[in-house]
Amino acid sequence: MKTANLAIVFTDIQGFSERTSRQTLEENERLLRVHNELLVPLFKAFGGRILKSIGDAFMVTFESPTQAVLSGMAIQDRLWQYNQAASEAERLDVRVAINVGEVRLEEQDVFGEPVNIAARVESITEAGEVFFTEAVYLAMNKAEVPSREVGLFELKGIPSKIRVFRVPRGPYRMGAPAPEAPPEPTLERPPFGNLALSRVPESMLVATGPDLATTAAQVGERLAQRTRTVFHAVKTHRQRRWRPSPRALMAGGAALALVLLAVGGFLLLHDSPVEAAIKAAANRELPNAERAEWGEKARGLIAEDKELSAGERRWLLGRLEEGLQRPERAVEHYRLAVKAGEERASERLIALLDHEVCPVRREAAEVLGAFRVASAREGLETLAKKGGDGEKKPSLFDPGCNSREAAERALVQLGQLRGSTR
Repeated sequence: MKTANLAIVFTDIQGFSERTSRQTLEENERLLRVHNELLVPLFKAFGGRILKSIGDAFMVTFESPTQAVLSGMAIQDRLWQYNQAASEAERLDVRVAINVGEVRLEEQDVFGEPVNIAARVESITEAGEVFFTEAVYLAMNKAEVPSREVGLFELKGIPSKIRVFRVPRGPYRMGAPAPEAPPEPTLERPPFGNLALSRVPESMLVATGPDLATTAAQVGERLAQRTRTVFHAVKTHRQRRWRPSPRALMAGGAALALVLLAVGGFLLLHDSPVEAAIKAAANRELPNAERAEWGEKARGLIAEDKELSAGERRWLLGRLEEGLQRPERAVEHYRLAVKAGEERASERLIALLDHEVCPVRREAAEVLGAFRVASAREGLETLAKKGGDGEKKPSLFDPGCNSREAAERALVQLGQLRGSTR
C-alpha cells in the first residue's frame, strides 16, 4: 500500500444544485465550462493534480501546502475578475477548503482521514473564501501566505475538534500578523490583492483579451493589404496595357483615396489604449471572462497614466463601470468627477436621468442638484414630470424609489421651481 503526505483541496460552486433546477441543460453546461476554464489552469500553475471533477466540484492534490493555499487565493482573485462583468445568473461564487496529511494512494484516487477532514471543512467554508486546517497552517510557509484563525470546529464524522484558519483579505504586510479588522475588498481591488494570481503567467490564463498593440497592428495590416490590392490591380492593368476610361480612373482614384484616408485616419484618430480597453470591456459580444480582463486592463492603464487629472480619472472609471453594466457605481465615479470640475461627467449624469433603473435615475438627479448643474434643467424637468420605470413607494421592509421627487428636489436646488431660496 502506497502512502504520501499531500495537501488535499476541495472546491465547489455555492448554490449550484439550486441553480441547476432553474437553468436549462445548455446554461448549466456553459456555466461548468466557464468554471473549469477559469479554475483548471490555476490548479496546474501551482503544481496541483486534479483527481476528481464531479459536476461543480474538484478534488485536487498538491505536494506543497503553501502552493495549495496560493492556488486557492489565485482562484478567488480570478473569479473576482470574472464576476466584475458577469450578470447575476452567470456569477461564479466558489469556496476552497484545504487539509494536509498522510493519505493512501490507489490508482487515480486518494483515501484517508485527511481527505474526510478536507471535505468537512469545505462544508463550513463561505463562498469567496479560502479555509484551511491547522495542519496546513503549521506546514505552510507563513512568509508567503497570510492567515487568520476562524475557530475550533466539531466536524461530522471527525472524532476531535479541528482548528480552522482562513486567508484574510488584502492588502498585506507580509511577515506581520494580519490585522484584527482587515479591510474589505473595494470595488477596484480583488480580495487577495493578486498576491498569488500575479505569479501565474498570462499565457496560462484563458479568455485573455488580445494585446492592444497587436490589435492595432492587425487592423493596420488589413488596411495596408487593401492598399496593396489597389496598387496591384493598377500594376496588372498597366502590364496588360489596359487604357482605362476617365470614369474608371475616377472610380479607382476615389477608392485609393478612401483606403489611404482610412489608413491615415487610423493612425491619427484611433482610440487610445484606455479608450480601446473600455470599449472592449463594454462589448457584450465578448465572453464575460474576456470583458473582465479588459476591465482590469483599463483600470490598470487609468491608474498608470500620471497625466490624467482627478476628474478625468473618475470620468474614465465611470465610463468603464457603465460599460460593465454597473451604472450605480458609475454614478459615484461621475459624482467625484463633477466635483473635480470634469464637465463630461455632468453630460453622462444627464444621460442617466433617462436610465431604466430607478435608483440610477434618482442618484444621478441628486448629484446634478447637489452640484447645481444648470445644463441638467431640461432633463430634470422631464424626469420630474414623467418619472420612469421602477418607481415605488416605501414600505416597512423596502425603502422604495422615487426618482421624480429626486428630480424635483434637484430643480429646487437649481432655482427652477417655486420654493427656491435662490
